[in-house]
Amino acid sequence: MATTTHRTAATTPQTRPAPSTGPPSAPAAWPWLLPLGAVLLLVLVYPVIEIVRLSFTDASLVTGEPYRVTADTYASLLQGTDFRHTLQVTFLFVLFSVVFQLLLGLAVALVMHGAERRGLRGVVATRAVVLTAWAIPGVIIGVIWSLLYQETESGILNHGLSVLGFSGTTPFLSDPDLALVSVIAANIWRGTALSMILCYAGLKTVPDEVYEAAQLDGASRLQTLLRVTLPLMLPILTMNLVLATVETFNSFDMVLSLTGGGPGTATQVLALDVYDQIFRQLNLGRGAAMAVVLMLVNVVVIALYLRLVQRQERST
Repeated sequence: MATTTHRTAATTPQTRPAPSTGPPSAPAAWPWLLPLGAVLLLVLVYPVIEIVRLSFTDASLVTGEPYRVTADTYASLLQGTDFRHTLQVTFLFVLFSVVFQLLLGLAVALVMHGAERRGLRGVVATRAVVLTAWAIPGVIIGVIWSLLYQETESGILNHGLSVLGFSGTTPFLSDPDLALVSVIAANIWRGTALSMILCYAGLKTVPDEVYEAAQLDGASRLQTLLRVTLPLMLPILTMNLVLATVETFNSFDMVLSLTGGGPGTATQVLALDVYDQIFRQLNLGRGAAMAVVLMLVNVVVIALYLRLVQRQERST
C-alpha cells in the first residue's frame, strides 16, 4: 500500500505557475523617434554645421572652389567699420522695437481685458483686428507701409500732415535718420500683435479674487497694476521679451521690401546684411560669418531666458 502511494506521488506531474496577468511591457520609443531625429539632423543640425564651416573659409560663388580655410573673415568683421555700423543699426532697431512692442501690447491687452470684465461689446472684433497684423507676412507689411510713407502729396501720411497744416513732403524713407525711425515704427506695429496675445493670455491667468482683494484693501488701479498684475504676469512678460527680441533680431523680410537697407546702409540690419552678402554679393564666407554672429546673439538671449526661468523656479 505504501509502495503504491509512493509511485502515485512520483508520477503526478508538477503544477505549473499561472501565466502573468499584468500589463504587457511597453515597446521601445526610439524607433518612433528615428524619423523625427533624421529630419532634425537634415534641416537643422547639418545647415548649422555647414554655416560654421563656411564661416572659416573665403568661399564665394564668384571665384568658385577650392576654398581657402582661414579666420580672416572674422578678423575683417571685427576690424571693419561697415559691420560695426550694421551692429549699431541692429541694436537700435531691436531696442526701440522691443520696448514699444511690449508697452503697446500690454496697454492693448489691459484695455481689452478691462472691457471684457465690464461686459462691453466689440472685444472679439478688436482682438481679431489686432491679430491681423500678426497674420500678414512681413513682405506684405513692408509694401503696405511703403505706400503709407510715399513721399508725394498723394502719400497717405504726407496727405494727412498737409491736412493738419504742415507744408511740404516729409522724406520718411529717403532721409537716413527718418528711414530708421520709419522702419522701427512699422516693426512696432507688426510686433505689437504678438505681444498683445501673450499679455492678454497672461491677464487671463490672474484670478478675479486677487483683484477683489486688492480693491477691498483700497489699492488704486495703478497700485493694482504694479503690485498685483505685473508680478503675477512676470513669467509671461519674460517670455514675451525673449520672443520679441529673437524675432526682431532675425527680421529682414519687412526691411527688405520697405527700404532694402537704404538709403545707403541706414537701415541695414544684421539679418538683412547676411541675406545681402550671400544672395546678392555671393560672398559665402563673410555671409556665413555674419550668420554665426547672429546665431550666437540668439543663443545668448535664449540662455539668459533659461537662466532667469531657473531662478524663478528656485525662488518659488
